[in-house]
Amino acid sequence: MNLLPTTFCEPFPPLVQRINAEAVVINDRILKIDHLLNHRIDTDLMQAIGAELANRLAPFQPDLILTAEASGIPPALSTAFACRIPLVYAKKYHPDVPMPALTRLISSPTKGGEVLLAITARFIPAKARVAIVDDFLANGRTALALAEMAQEAGASVVAAAFVVEKVFQQGREPLLALGIPVIALAQIERFADGRPVISGWSSS
Repeated sequence: MNLLPTTFCEPFPPLVQRINAEAVVINDRILKIDHLLNHRIDTDLMQAIGAELANRLAPFQPDLILTAEASGIPPALSTAFACRIPLVYAKKYHPDVPMPALTRLISSPTKGGEVLLAITARFIPAKARVAIVDDFLANGRTALALAEMAQEAGASVVAAAFVVEKVFQQGREPLLALGIPVIALAQIERFADGRPVISGWSSS
């Protein structure tokens, strides 16, 4: 069973307040907060996000943080600093480039088409306790690929933590099917009238 305390996915006020005040919603589908999260980085907010994710991950006792380049690196690095454990990130390559590593081919809505995620196997020690950290959980393809590669290396994925989860895209389902608990600091239930509706939070 993957029943987490509600605190593991409760809204993180410093983040949710910024989303409510500053987010841009495009076509009731895309949430743009790249001016603070993954293009221009608000370092104070990112430090707070890392500390909060580290706190929520603490019960799972990870000894390695795993993410994918590029937008996953800021929250993952901040979390790794707070946990005082190493960070490994999967690199993205064109699928025609052969890689002597752990690889998965995934579709990339942001890049268009497909990309190859690759991790040098020796950086994921067998029996490591891995926590996946990323900026967004949407369809779950990237997180699932990371989990599969970590397991292929002989590690165990103890949890997956995200800054923002778009709940309506059901990306947590394949992770839960693997027995991986999911943590989120802001869960977007849906978009309404061009604004995000955040689970457990009143914007009034």
